[in-house]
Amino acid sequence: MEVIIIGNGGHSKVIQEMISSLKFKITAILDDKYTDYKREKEINYAPIESVEKYLKPDVKVVIAIGDNAFRKMVSNKLELHPDHYLTVIHPTAIISRSAVIGVGTVIMPDVVINAEATIGDHCIINTGAIIEHGNKVRNFGHVSPNATLTGCVSTGEGVHIGASATVIPGISVGSWSVIGAGATVIENLPSFSTAVGCPAKIIKRGGDVIAQ
Repeated sequence: MEVIIIGNGGHSKVIQEMISSLKFKITAILDDKYTDYKREKEINYAPIESVEKYLKPDVKVVIAIGDNAFRKMVSNKLELHPDHYLTVIHPTAIISRSAVIGVGTVIMPDVVINAEATIGDHCIINTGAIIEHGNKVRNFGHVSPNATLTGCVSTGEGVHIGASATVIPGISVGSWSVIGAGATVIENLPSFSTAVGCPAKIIKRGGDVIAQ
């Protein structure tokens, strides 16, 4: 399989290694830091707007951008059919047969996703994260390394769960909220809020509509 990677920052480097380990061929890496076209070691480097130049019916795309809002913005700009996107799952991840994983999502090493969990499109489930039974992680979410979403947690679009944070069962986290690293969330959180600490307390509320 041939793959186009959008973005060439630190998060992209990890995804590039994952894709190579899965024996897929990276044909192009597109990033707006490239103002011209170049080719090195059989990989094309070019700005994002050139995606149509390299896109073929049998070529897949991964948006390898860590920032949730920017990832959504790029997805909206590309306007690709969902079938063009590749879902990348590291072979060490443990995923229940009843779990559902969306298009363009990346599942990092040592992740556990348990029964009837649902992961949306273009999400990042980072190294060692645990997504327990019945969780719903909606589009453009990011669950950071070693974070744990216990049973039946619901996170809205674009939510970022910080490294080693824990969300107790049944909690709802509103869209585009941020949970700080190491936090323990024991109460529902509204959209556009930032919460930190044990137990997590809101330190910022409100915000604008993100990445339309």
